[in-house]
Amino acid sequence: MTEKEILELRDLAEVGKVQFKERITDNYDIACEMCAMSNYRGGRIVIGINDKTGVINALSYKETQETTATLGQIASDMLHPSILIETETSKVKGGNIVIAIIKEGTNKPYHDNKGIIWIKQGSDKRRIFDNMELKAMMDDCGTFEADEAVVPDATLEDMDMDAIKTFLLKKFREALPKQTDDGRTLSDLNADEIASLLIKGKTSADILRNLKLIRPDGRFTVAAVVLFAKATQRFIPTYTAKCISFFGNSVGGSEYRDRFSDTAMEGNILHQYNSIMQFFTRNLRNVQVEENFNSLGELEIPPVALMEFTANALVHRSLVWTMPVRVFIFDDRIEIHSPGNLPAGMTVESMVSGVSMPRNDLLFDNAIYLLPYTGAGSGLKRAMETGIEVKFSDNEKTKEFVVTIPRKEHHVNAPSSGETHQPQGKNAPTSEIKHQPRENKAPTSKKKHQLTKKQQDIINFCSIPRSAQEIMDRLGIQNQSRSRKRYIQTMIEDGQLEMTIPENPNDPNQKYRRVKK
Repeated sequence: MTEKEILELRDLAEVGKVQFKERITDNYDIACEMCAMSNYRGGRIVIGINDKTGVINALSYKETQETTATLGQIASDMLHPSILIETETSKVKGGNIVIAIIKEGTNKPYHDNKGIIWIKQGSDKRRIFDNMELKAMMDDCGTFEADEAVVPDATLEDMDMDAIKTFLLKKFREALPKQTDDGRTLSDLNADEIASLLIKGKTSADILRNLKLIRPDGRFTVAAVVLFAKATQRFIPTYTAKCISFFGNSVGGSEYRDRFSDTAMEGNILHQYNSIMQFFTRNLRNVQVEENFNSLGELEIPPVALMEFTANALVHRSLVWTMPVRVFIFDDRIEIHSPGNLPAGMTVESMVSGVSMPRNDLLFDNAIYLLPYTGAGSGLKRAMETGIEVKFSDNEKTKEFVVTIPRKEHHVNAPSSGETHQPQGKNAPTSEIKHQPRENKAPTSKKKHQLTKKQQDIINFCSIPRSAQEIMDRLGIQNQSRSRKRYIQTMIEDGQLEMTIPENPNDPNQKYRRVKK
């Protein structure tokens, strides 16, 4: 560094990654600083500047040589594991400044020669006592694989065999025949029968063991439970997601349009993915792109972007930090919070450019056969190519990676200052878009009735099949025949909804879905 750069660095005062020392008077103190920086994101120790006053007290030639040797000795002898540092000498008026460059460690956690583990906290440092922090530190640099840890009580009976079947069919589709010798198709087989086609006499558990999802002793890994368990939260309570659609733009708001209950989110990674995508579909608006006023339009945020960000949050989340994935919809933005910061060596810039650095290798390598992502780092680029605005934040303070997507103003009708709304959970209607028909378009004789706000909301809600009771709950009204006729039958006659069992309108399993245009 030049003298000018050193002066500029000094004028910024001490920050988390820079520490000033006038001289090395306490080797142990320097060892603690090196330990804390190695356990964090690296840093620099500048010798020759008073940390209280910022006054430069240059080192003589002899002091420079002694200081450089002492720094190397401390890094080698007073830290375990020992670290390698770089030293740099810069000339200033009256002598030299010595700078020790400490890189982020790849063999965390590091501790001093008294066995104490230190980490940076702002411009200071602190001791680590919490096992959760130690696991996170080891997970961050790859010395602890959280997804390979054992879940002691999980058994095959706790697994969703349909999920395992889907996994096997997709992972081994090239190796499987189209049908069995007795003429059955693969869809007619169960998971164990599919496994036997792959390796005669083997079960699905044998295949999962070969894939290291089950340990040789028969115990299930965290990755297997996340992928296949019927109720993952029974074993990993924090592997879940919180989904809330708020009125307004504050996470502190007590009024919301919609939220997913904890019980509705219970399940494996595929169930959670589908639930979050349903949450987006029923709470985001459809924007008209066609000239027809009654066209359903397109979702305001491209689905490919939502799919990618949701899959990333579930697959790359930290399995160590005890917090859920959080999905918030506000009037002006969407936020997707994924527990854990980016892995060591990964930056937002490298991530956006397509660099793939999985946190959970075992989960990452196998979730590709359940979720719609490639695993090659191209999904995020595809999401960005849709043209949406997006902000990525690697929040060290909250230990979260946050994706923020702005919502354009015309996508939301925020309540006016005179309106009040009470939390109504799933019964609360979502906000409405004010669509404006294009001017100078003469109406045709086939023009349908103009949709009301409630009808437009029903159409969005029925992007997946819904029962009459679910639709009435959504509207917050009683499930009576006149209500069904007004809101459901009218929309069927108008070609907006269709029955899933049209041949038997009164079937108790009857549901309704929007008509695709």
